[in-house]
Amino acid sequence: MDHNEQQETTHKPVKRKEMTRRQFLSYTLGGAGAFMAGGAILPMIRFAVDPILQKKEQGGFVKVIEESKVTKEPTEVKFKIHQVDGWFESDPKLAAWITKGDDGKVYALSPVCKHLGCMVSWGGEEAPNEYHCPCHGARYAKDGKNLKVAPKPLDEYEVKTENGWVYLGPLEPNSRV
Repeated sequence: MDHNEQQETTHKPVKRKEMTRRQFLSYTLGGAGAFMAGGAILPMIRFAVDPILQKKEQGGFVKVIEESKVTKEPTEVKFKIHQVDGWFESDPKLAAWITKGDDGKVYALSPVCKHLGCMVSWGGEEAPNEYHCPCHGARYAKDGKNLKVAPKPLDEYEVKTENGWVYLGPLEPNSRV
């Protein structure tokens, strides 16, 4: 490159890359639209995720029957619990089969069959001294052990006795069998 060419290239004015009006308008409208979309979408995401982030309440105990009324023969007891499922609050009715074991301790079994979820009953002509499921003939022993058809034993309620009353807590796997 000779001296004249070098002079021309070094002394040329710097060419700036400027934003056009159309580009400025596109960026401004795009940014404003994204801000408005975020303002509409973020509350929806918070609405969907908020119940997951809240701490779960510990399952409380419910007073169900006087301890003196519990015998070695299973007794069906119906009770209500208060539950909150996301934003929906309800008081479903539940049931339990309460009895005293050979050791004298009170225990309570869930009446829901582990085969297909039907309600079991105690005794009767079909199964004297056993729990019987009328849907498909599942049978359980007095302590909830599965004898016929069902793959698992009946679930057991956590039990607490206090001041002459029996309190039932959350369901857990059967610890008696």
